[in-house]
Amino acid sequence: DAVHEALDVSALMEGLNARKLQSVALHSAASDRVSYLKRPDLGRKLDDESRAHLKSASPCDLAVVIADGLSARAVQRHALPLLDALTPALSHDKWRLSPVVIVEQGRVAIGDEIGAQLNAALVAVLIGERPGLTSPDSLGVYLTWAPKVGRTDAERNCISNIRPEGLSYRDAAAKIMFLLNEARRRKLTGVMLKDEGGTLPP
Repeated sequence: DAVHEALDVSALMEGLNARKLQSVALHSAASDRVSYLKRPDLGRKLDDESRAHLKSASPCDLAVVIADGLSARAVQRHALPLLDALTPALSHDKWRLSPVVIVEQGRVAIGDEIGAQLNAALVAVLIGERPGLTSPDSLGVYLTWAPKVGRTDAERNCISNIRPEGLSYRDAAAKIMFLLNEARRRKLTGVMLKDEGGTLPP
Protein backbone atom coordinates (compact mmCIF):
# COMPACT_ATOMS: atom_id res chain seq x y z
CA ASP A 1 0.00 0.00 0.00
CA ALA A 2 2.80 2.43 0.88
CA VAL A 3 4.39 1.95 -2.55
CA HIS A 4 1.19 3.01 -4.30
CA GLU A 5 0.20 5.96 -2.10
CA ALA A 6 0.25 9.33 -3.87
CA LEU A 7 2.30 12.26 -2.64
CA ASP A 8 0.30 15.25 -1.40
CA VAL A 9 2.36 17.93 -3.10
CA SER A 10 0.09 20.80 -2.04
CA ALA A 11 0.43 19.90 1.64
CA LEU A 12 4.21 19.76 1.33
CA MET A 13 4.34 23.14 -0.42
CA GLU A 14 2.09 24.66 2.24
CA GLY A 15 4.37 23.30 4.95
CA LEU A 16 7.45 24.68 3.25
CA ASN A 17 5.79 28.04 2.75
CA ALA A 18 4.90 28.16 6.45
CA ARG A 19 8.61 27.68 7.13
CA LYS A 20 9.46 30.50 4.72
CA LEU A 21 11.12 28.07 2.32
CA GLN A 22 10.50 28.59 -1.38
CA SER A 23 9.53 25.51 -3.35
CA VAL A 24 8.80 24.30 -6.86
CA ALA A 25 6.87 21.17 -7.89
CA LEU A 26 8.16 19.04 -10.78
CA HIS A 27 7.53 15.60 -12.26
CA SER A 28 9.76 12.85 -13.55
CA ALA A 29 9.45 11.32 -17.01
CA ALA A 30 7.37 8.52 -15.47
CA SER A 31 3.83 9.71 -16.19
CA ASP A 32 2.15 7.54 -13.55
CA ARG A 33 2.90 5.02 -10.81
CA VAL A 34 2.71 2.01 -13.11
CA SER A 35 5.30 3.52 -15.46
CA TYR A 36 7.44 4.50 -12.48
CA LEU A 37 7.53 0.95 -11.11
CA LYS A 38 8.08 -0.73 -14.47
CA ARG A 39 10.61 1.77 -15.84
CA PRO A 40 13.12 2.91 -13.18
CA ASP A 41 15.01 4.87 -15.83
CA LEU A 42 12.04 7.22 -16.30
CA GLY A 43 12.08 8.11 -12.61
CA ARG A 44 15.69 9.26 -12.88
CA LYS A 45 15.01 12.17 -15.23
CA LEU A 46 12.60 15.08 -15.46
CA ASP A 47 9.80 15.25 -17.98
CA ASP A 48 10.08 17.88 -20.70
CA GLU A 49 7.70 20.33 -19.03
CA SER A 50 9.57 20.19 -15.73
CA ARG A 51 12.93 20.54 -17.45
CA ALA A 52 11.71 23.66 -19.21
CA HIS A 53 10.26 25.03 -15.96
CA LEU A 54 13.46 24.52 -13.96
CA LYS A 55 15.47 27.59 -14.85
CA SER A 56 19.22 27.84 -14.51
CA ALA A 57 20.09 29.76 -11.39
CA SER A 58 22.94 31.54 -9.70
CA PRO A 59 25.32 29.10 -8.01
CA CYS A 60 24.19 27.77 -4.63
CA ASP A 61 25.79 25.54 -2.04
CA LEU A 62 22.96 23.04 -1.69
CA ALA A 63 19.91 21.98 -3.66
CA VAL A 64 17.29 20.16 -1.57
CA VAL A 65 15.08 17.72 -3.48
CA ILE A 66 12.08 15.92 -1.97
CA ALA A 67 11.03 12.89 -4.01
CA ASP A 68 8.31 10.36 -3.27
CA GLY A 69 10.47 7.38 -4.21
CA LEU A 70 8.97 4.08 -3.10
CA SER A 71 7.13 5.50 -0.09
CA ALA A 72 5.29 8.79 -0.38
CA ARG A 73 4.12 8.11 3.17
CA ALA A 74 7.69 8.46 4.45
CA VAL A 75 8.12 11.79 2.70
CA GLN A 76 4.76 13.08 3.89
CA ARG A 77 5.50 12.20 7.51
CA HIS A 78 9.19 12.94 7.87
CA ALA A 79 10.55 15.37 5.25
CA LEU A 80 9.32 18.54 6.97
CA PRO A 81 10.31 17.51 10.53
CA LEU A 82 13.76 16.60 9.23
CA LEU A 83 14.08 20.01 7.56
CA ASP A 84 13.01 21.61 10.85
CA ALA A 85 15.98 19.89 12.51
CA LEU A 86 18.33 20.65 9.63
CA THR A 87 17.68 24.25 8.54
CA PRO A 88 18.98 25.99 11.70
CA ALA A 89 22.33 24.26 11.26
CA LEU A 90 22.41 25.09 7.55
CA SER A 91 21.72 28.73 8.39
CA HIS A 92 24.38 28.74 11.12
CA ASP A 93 27.00 27.34 8.74
CA LYS A 94 25.97 29.83 6.03
CA TRP A 95 24.80 27.39 3.39
CA ARG A 96 23.17 29.05 0.39
CA LEU A 97 20.09 27.04 -0.55
CA SER A 98 18.10 26.71 -3.74
CA PRO A 99 14.31 26.58 -3.57
CA VAL A 100 13.19 23.15 -2.37
CA VAL A 101 12.29 20.99 -5.36
CA ILE A 102 9.42 18.49 -4.92
CA VAL A 103 9.36 15.68 -7.49
CA GLU A 104 6.57 13.20 -8.12
CA GLN A 105 7.54 9.72 -9.35
CA GLY A 106 11.19 10.48 -8.66
CA ARG A 107 14.17 8.27 -7.95
CA VAL A 108 17.48 9.20 -6.32
CA ALA A 109 19.37 10.01 -9.51
CA ILE A 110 16.85 12.68 -10.55
CA GLY A 111 18.67 14.91 -8.07
CA ASP A 112 21.71 14.90 -10.36
CA GLU A 113 19.85 16.61 -13.19
CA ILE A 114 18.15 19.04 -10.81
CA GLY A 115 21.34 19.90 -8.94
CA ALA A 116 23.22 20.52 -12.17
CA GLN A 117 20.44 22.75 -13.52
CA LEU A 118 20.44 24.74 -10.27
CA ASN A 119 24.24 25.16 -10.29
CA ALA A 120 24.45 23.50 -6.88
CA ALA A 121 27.71 22.37 -5.34
CA LEU A 122 25.79 19.59 -3.57
CA VAL A 123 22.37 18.01 -3.83
CA ALA A 124 20.46 16.36 -0.98
CA VAL A 125 17.63 14.07 -2.07
CA LEU A 126 15.07 13.27 0.64
CA ILE A 127 13.25 10.20 -0.60
CA GLY A 128 10.90 7.45 0.55
CA GLU A 129 12.75 4.15 0.88
CA ARG A 130 11.51 0.74 -0.19
CA PRO A 131 8.99 -0.32 2.50
CA GLY A 132 9.79 -3.30 4.72
CA LEU A 133 7.37 -5.46 6.66
CA THR A 134 7.70 -3.28 9.77
CA SER A 135 8.74 0.07 8.24
CA PRO A 136 6.50 1.42 5.47
CA ASP A 137 7.58 5.01 6.17
CA SER A 138 11.38 5.05 6.22
CA LEU A 139 12.99 8.20 4.81
CA GLY A 140 16.42 8.24 3.21
CA VAL A 141 18.72 11.15 2.35
CA TYR A 142 21.27 10.90 -0.47
CA LEU A 143 24.07 13.47 -0.78
CA THR A 144 26.00 14.01 -4.02
CA TRP A 145 28.88 16.42 -4.62
CA ALA A 146 28.96 18.25 -7.98
CA PRO A 147 25.70 16.69 -9.22
CA LYS A 148 25.44 15.94 -12.91
CA VAL A 149 23.70 13.34 -15.03
CA GLY A 150 25.64 10.10 -14.91
CA ARG A 151 26.76 10.12 -11.28
CA THR A 152 26.83 6.62 -9.76
CA ASP A 153 25.65 5.39 -6.37
CA ALA A 154 29.31 5.00 -5.37
CA GLU A 155 29.56 8.80 -5.59
CA ARG A 156 26.80 9.36 -3.03
CA ASN A 157 26.42 9.16 0.74
CA CYS A 158 23.20 7.79 2.21
CA ILE A 159 21.56 8.24 5.60
CA SER A 160 18.65 5.83 5.92
CA ASN A 161 15.84 4.74 8.24
CA ILE A 162 14.98 8.29 9.30
CA ARG A 163 11.78 8.09 11.35
CA PRO A 164 10.89 8.28 15.07
CA GLU A 165 11.21 4.50 15.42
CA GLY A 166 14.60 4.48 13.67
CA LEU A 167 17.14 7.28 13.29
CA SER A 168 15.73 10.41 14.95
CA TYR A 169 15.42 13.70 13.08
CA ARG A 170 18.00 15.23 15.44
CA ASP A 171 20.60 12.51 14.92
CA ALA A 172 19.91 12.39 11.19
CA ALA A 173 20.41 16.16 10.92
CA ALA A 174 23.72 15.86 12.79
CA LYS A 175 24.93 13.14 10.41
CA ILE A 176 23.80 15.10 7.37
CA MET A 177 25.55 18.27 8.54
CA PHE A 178 28.78 16.40 9.24
CA LEU A 179 28.75 14.89 5.75
CA LEU A 180 27.74 18.15 4.07
CA ASN A 181 30.51 20.14 5.74
CA GLU A 182 33.10 17.45 5.02
CA ALA A 183 31.90 17.19 1.42
CA ARG A 184 32.26 20.94 0.98
CA ARG A 185 35.71 20.91 2.56
CA ARG A 186 37.01 17.88 0.64
CA LYS A 187 34.97 18.41 -2.54
CA LEU A 188 33.70 14.84 -2.76
CA THR A 189 31.02 12.43 -1.61
CA GLY A 190 30.64 8.67 -1.84
CA VAL A 191 32.94 5.84 -0.88
CA MET A 192 35.81 8.22 -0.12
CA LEU A 193 33.76 10.12 2.47
CA LYS A 194 33.02 8.26 5.70
CA ASP A 195 30.52 9.24 8.38
CA GLU A 196 32.86 9.84 11.33
CA GLY A 197 30.68 12.38 13.05
CA GLY A 198 29.21 10.01 15.64
CA THR A 199 25.89 10.83 17.29
CA LEU A 200 24.76 13.67 19.49
CA PRO A 201 24.62 13.16 23.27
CA PRO A 202 21.12 12.40 24.60
